[in-house]
Amino acid sequence: MTRLLLVLLIVDAALLALLELFFLPLRVGGTIPFPITALVAAVTTPVLVRLAGRLVAPRAAFAPLIVWVLVVVVVGLFGPGGDLVLLQDWRALLLIAGGALPAALSLGGVLAVPPKEGAARRG
Repeated sequence: MTRLLLVLLIVDAALLALLELFFLPLRVGGTIPFPITALVAAVTTPVLVRLAGRLVAPRAAFAPLIVWVLVVVVVGLFGPGGDLVLLQDWRALLLIAGGALPAALSLGGVLAVPPKEGAARRG
């Protein structure tokens, strides 16, 4: 059951990365850039990392983050038909930073295990 849950979280991370990447060029009124997908990435990617760490295993928490980064980079740079999907401006940096940095902080929180009492007394 836990493997199925991990696969579901990984597929969710890949689908979110695709949607965030493809909707990154969104504009309001046709002129003003509106990178709402960077905010979506900043919220959803850490949630997926925490869920994987809590529901599957702490060492499996890295999987959604790795898959999200790989999908953004591979599809962004070598997109369908060889097209460059990742924008060449500040919005691409905002998407990558907004998705990867909060998720990496969340991963650190998941992997940080408090020392056991016996080990603390001995040390």
